[in-house]
Amino acid sequence: MSRGLFITLEGGDGAGKTTQASHIAGYLLELGGEVLRTREPGGTDVGAEIRAIVLGSKGFLEPRAEALLFAADRAQHISTLVEPALATGTHVVQDRYFDSSVAYQGAGRALDPELIRGLSLWAAGDLIPDLTVLLDLEPELAAARAAADGKPDRIEGEAHEFRVELRQEFLNIAAREPQRFLIVDASLPEFDIKQIIFNRVHRLVHAR
Repeated sequence: MSRGLFITLEGGDGAGKTTQASHIAGYLLELGGEVLRTREPGGTDVGAEIRAIVLGSKGFLEPRAEALLFAADRAQHISTLVEPALATGTHVVQDRYFDSSVAYQGAGRALDPELIRGLSLWAAGDLIPDLTVLLDLEPELAAARAAADGKPDRIEGEAHEFRVELRQEFLNIAAREPQRFLIVDASLPEFDIKQIIFNRVHRLVHAR
């Protein structure tokens, strides 16, 4: 039995990751595969509790504590949900992964990005995605979209400067691993974004 594909979606809040994750999952189902959709943080019962702590915190959460909480969620999520699914041939489509930790915790929290990447990969057992879709969006548009979705959580409510730094860090990460990343302009119409991603996923599936 062949191993499932592991596809992750990255980008700031308001970029459309959840929408495109749904499209990708549907496309993989059409191609005849089994699909698991999940997210970080919060993809397991333990992760949901960690997500509530991190995103719902009303006070200052020390950056190292925040990074360790995300790593704990990732360790539980990958070992109990993602890896077992991939091993049975199920494709996994995931909203956020360790690249978010590097971008948010590294750039946004003034922590060493390489340290955060190492911590994240250790927690995940060195699991690297087959494809990471980066939905790139101007900070102003991202903020407007996030606000339109309702009351922002603690991380979505960060200052404009944070969003600018976050976007650049995501682009820096993608530039270091061009084979893994597909960068898509998230200001394009939803259908156009979907087709760009489908073309890449189609090639990935048929190259196996």
